[in-house]
Formats: sequence, structure tokens, C-alpha cells
Amino acid sequence: MGARVTKPLTVYVGLLRGVNVGGHNKLAMTDLRALCEDLGYTDVRTFIQSGNVIFTSAKAPKMTTLEAAIKDRFAIETDVIFRNASELDAAVKGNPFLRPQDSGLHVGFAAANISETVVASLDHERFAPDTFEVVGAEVYLFLPNGAGQSKLPAYLARQLKVPVTLRNWKTVTKLAELAFD
Repeated sequence: MGARVTKPLTVYVGLLRGVNVGGHNKLAMTDLRALCEDLGYTDVRTFIQSGNVIFTSAKAPKMTTLEAAIKDRFAIETDVIFRNASELDAAVKGNPFLRPQDSGLHVGFAAANISETVVASLDHERFAPDTFEVVGAEVYLFLPNGAGQSKLPAYLARQLKVPVTLRNWKTVTKLAELAFD
């Protein structure tokens, strides 16, 4: 009888869209951690209250699995976007803006790469001074007056044709750091 081969564990970050925002879709992070553990994920941690969960798994998680589990257990319909630690690191390193320390920098994580046709159709001037760049499945936004004042994220959400969830730069870099802890 041969030795059993186990797959190595990969670190993933799950980003829930629209959870605990403006008093809607309230979900305690302790409950999210417990749900993820029930789904078989290991080393489950959360970061801040906006639906960021870090865990390890031998196989890639499926959006639909966690989305359905959240809906079944908590009656919350949300999109869940996953990035593994390497993908999150690449998103940080792929920032096209020169001043990542600015508080107006955000990253939108899309469920899939955004088509070149869709990107070409986007109006880059309409929301100035707010600006954005699409790189694969990430949308980098620079919102100098803050996300709460900008109409750009809502415009992009309507135009991109795939689910996207937005995080500020500080959260993105912290999640990348936690993914490698």
C-alpha cells in the first residue's frame, strides 16, 4: 500500500460584496468564520466587519458554494469573490497608480476578467477627478474625494457585466499581508 499523497493547502481570501454596509446585510464575522469552518475550510480568520475572510483549502473554493451557504444560513444574498494569496499579491503589485499611499485608492475585485470590449466602452472622463484603470479582473480606482462621494463605483458596477466588490487600499494591503502570515 503506497503512501497517501495530500494536496498542499492554499491560502484564499473571500471578499463578500455589500455585507455590513449602511446597516444592510448584517453578518457577524464570528458567524462567517463558523460557516467557513463548516464548509471544510481551515485556519479561518476574518478581517474587519466588511466581509473579508481568509482561510486555507486544498482545493479552490467556488463562489456559488459560499454564496448559497450564506443565503441558506443567514438569508443574505451576496456575491463572493475569491483571490488566492498569490493573486492578491499580484493585485497589490499591479497597482497602476503612482501614489498608493493616498487614501483615495481602492481596488474593485471582479468575479472574472473584464472583457476588452467592455473596458473600451467605459467613459474615463465622465467622473473626473475620479479615475480608474482595469487590469484583468481588478479595477483600480482613485477617488480623491472618497468612495462615499463618488458616482464612479456605481457606474462601473452597472457597466462591467460581472460582480465586483470594492476595498480601500489599506484593506487590500492588509489582506495581502494576512494571506502570507
